Amino acid sequence: MSPIANLAVVGAGIAGLACATRLQEAGLKVSLFEKSGGAAGRMSTRRGNGWQCDHGAQYFTARHPDFRAEVARWQRAEVAGLWNPRLQVLGGESLHDPDQALERFVGIPVMTAPARLLAEALALATHSTIRQLQRRPDGWHLSSAEDGWLVERFDAVVLAVPAPQTVPLLQPLSAELAALARGAAMHGCWTVMARFATSLGLPFDAAFVNHAPLRWIARDTSKPGRMGPETWVLHASIEWSEANLDQDAESIAAALLRAFGQLGGPAPQAWTVHRWRYASVIEPILDNACAWNAGIGVGLCGDWLNGGTVEGAWLSGRQLALQILNPPQ
Repeated sequence: MSPIANLAVVGAGIAGLACATRLQEAGLKVSLFEKSGGAAGRMSTRRGNGWQCDHGAQYFTARHPDFRAEVARWQRAEVAGLWNPRLQVLGGESLHDPDQALERFVGIPVMTAPARLLAEALALATHSTIRQLQRRPDGWHLSSAEDGWLVERFDAVVLAVPAPQTVPLLQPLSAELAALARGAAMHGCWTVMARFATSLGLPFDAAFVNHAPLRWIARDTSKPGRMGPETWVLHASIEWSEANLDQDAESIAAALLRAFGQLGGPAPQAWTVHRWRYASVIEPILDNACAWNAGIGVGLCGDWLNGGTVEGAWLSGRQLALQILNPPQ
């Protein structure tokens, strides 16, 4: 493989952003492609008329020294901060020990803020759904659903998207990488964002819920920097979400709001439903957090390769960039 100077990263979640940032810092030309309207992936915030709600990742931790340094940089830029919710475990035996001393970070004023900070320094093409990769004599070429085959050619390609979305891209190129992605068990999650006219007065700001259909509930407006009306996010459990993945939004909202009512939550003024088709992965599938085929110039990174957390996603992208920049001699 010839030296890499021009590289495409598909997916502008935290893994893709971390990878692209490190590669660009090293002097490579990096083009980032994202199918949605902006960067962040599942570090997402839904906005409406006068309201907002983090409906993907609810918080993140920082244990690895490299990621702690990155989070400190985000804090200095005032796009991240500590969230200290009144946290409880409700129902059944606890599957999570709510360590009150654990540092829980969130984006400020919304969860997408750190991703937006990273994206500001990168060449990001939004609404660009990459559907096909093709290796030609002059390098890699990408085809998007919106624009067809792109003019620019690339020396290498990084796929930083959920595992199931990489399989059709990889299958014609690398059976080994396609098999790796196919082996990742990613699960869906139903989410309801509920708005209220006044504070609910519940004795907690967030709770792990150990009986179906709910798994997590949180008062979004308890997070630092939040504005607008009282808003709660309700995440369904993996098992319940998978069993009801094809149900309609009205039925999902009715079930989750009924369960919230049993925990003391009244009927909301308004609600919004979101289905995460690929929300989580239970176990990492690689010890080194990423995959890089130097022979063809294709790499994989993402939280699905490294434990399913924001920190895992960032470390995965960072590790892949280092492998690309420091090939074995």
